[in-house]
Amino acid sequence: MKAILIDDEPLARVIVREYLQGYPEIEIVQECNDGFEGVKAIQQHQPDLIFLDIQMPKINGFEMLELIETPPNVIFTTAFEEYAIKAFEAHAVDYLLKPFSKERFDKAMQKLLQQAKPSVEKTEAILETASLSPTQSSRIVLKDGGKIKIIPVAQIQYLEAADDYVKIYTAEGSFLKKKTMTFFEQSLPSQQFVRVHRSYIVNTQLITRIDPYEKDSHLVLLNTGARLPVSKAGYARMKEVLGI
Repeated sequence: MKAILIDDEPLARVIVREYLQGYPEIEIVQECNDGFEGVKAIQQHQPDLIFLDIQMPKINGFEMLELIETPPNVIFTTAFEEYAIKAFEAHAVDYLLKPFSKERFDKAMQKLLQQAKPSVEKTEAILETASLSPTQSSRIVLKDGGKIKIIPVAQIQYLEAADDYVKIYTAEGSFLKKKTMTFFEQSLPSQQFVRVHRSYIVNTQLITRIDPYEKDSHLVLLNTGARLPVSKAGYARMKEVLGI
């Protein structure tokens, strides 16, 4: 089995490397200092397993996982806040809260070696839970061509459904993220972003006008010049948030 260690603390990687000496069936193919390096290494080596820290510079471990199309097995090595532990217990191979002992490490390895192939559904479930963290909901990390793009939530003008993706509009242009509209509806700040239509979520701070349209629908005009449809249910939600 090929493994990659992704942690910005060299000492933490040394400990994992030492503990892995007892597992000759696992080969460490690369060590990475941050999530940027981690994405590249996973694409290059297609590992069976990653040991992943969560709190890292540039992008955190959750954000890095979102950029991987088919994530490998994940064992988290972290001092991350406790709220996510239930998600780890339910969906991850295991999580190791720093500092962890050799005995605790061995338990995680036994779980790994006994289980089947990695589950994309499990990884997605972890990311859904993680998205509710304030850290996660302040920005969006995505791949734009071969580059990693970080978009602060405040820069988002609106979002549009696009098949299996969501198109995120900013002053720089539009960017695709492989998530659902429901995901963003739940994770973006509800007092700033409103789902005005099944295909659109709008930054309410950019609204300049709401015009009646045919039947029970409306059009919302943003200060960027964008004109977006508003459904009956979306109009009710928007009125509630705007206090009108």
